[in-house]
Amino acid sequence: MDRSAPQPGQLLEIAIEVAREAAATAYRMRVDGVRVAATKSTATDVVTAADRAVERQIVDALRRLRPDDAVLGEEYGAAQRGTAAPAPVRWIVDPIDGTVNYLYGLAHCAVSIAAEVDGEVVAGVVRNIHTGEEWTATAGGGAWRDGRRLRCSTETDLGQTLVITGFGYDPARRAHQARVVTELIAHVRDIRRLGAAAVDLCLVAEGRADAFYEKGLADWDRAAGGLVATEAGLRIGGIDGQGPGPDMVIAAPPDLFAPLHDRLAALDASGGP
Repeated sequence: MDRSAPQPGQLLEIAIEVAREAAATAYRMRVDGVRVAATKSTATDVVTAADRAVERQIVDALRRLRPDDAVLGEEYGAAQRGTAAPAPVRWIVDPIDGTVNYLYGLAHCAVSIAAEVDGEVVAGVVRNIHTGEEWTATAGGGAWRDGRRLRCSTETDLGQTLVITGFGYDPARRAHQARVVTELIAHVRDIRRLGAAAVDLCLVAEGRADAFYEKGLADWDRAAGGLVATEAGLRIGGIDGQGPGPDMVIAAPPDLFAPLHDRLAALDASGGP
């Protein structure tokens, strides 16, 4: 078998096929009724039976289509592979991004699947479970929704910026993040907290908000949405020259990145618990 990595467009085709089937399963299970299967970091950080079932479906589909690839999922971690040889591709999967929204029947939740080659995300899809909105991107190939190429906001004035953010589940972290929001809100147009980072990044990618920041994101939270945002022209990074990671992810138009970054740094947004 040829174990070389295919082109980003080929990987995207696979991701789209698998994500659409997974989103249909998640939607059907939501209509049938949601059951909390477990909790993770705190009692409010829930895992539904659908999270687990959808991730199993995604992993099984990827195994069938690309048996030599690695898979990293939110619920089950690194899936077992049939070979010890280095994987040509690693798939990064969030079966239901925005699980609490999903639990309550709020439409801001999605299936997120990204393909990574040599440590670089080269293809990604985020598909809204309720609305069917689908954002896609390939490295160097642009970001798209419904056949329309996406371009981020051109806003340069922090005071006119609509910012999306999110909160963790640990009470001490939430308290710190709330203090940051309390200080930041006086310096921007307004702030939104919608509850699904992958979708948040896609909304910023198409200019439905101007910028995004959040502390505590894992790879599966930002892999596909981060590629969509990057390909739409956003600059993505962390604090003080660091790359995006668990301490901080900032996504903003290039001319807005520094003002937002500097304000967040002054507020110690990447600090605290």
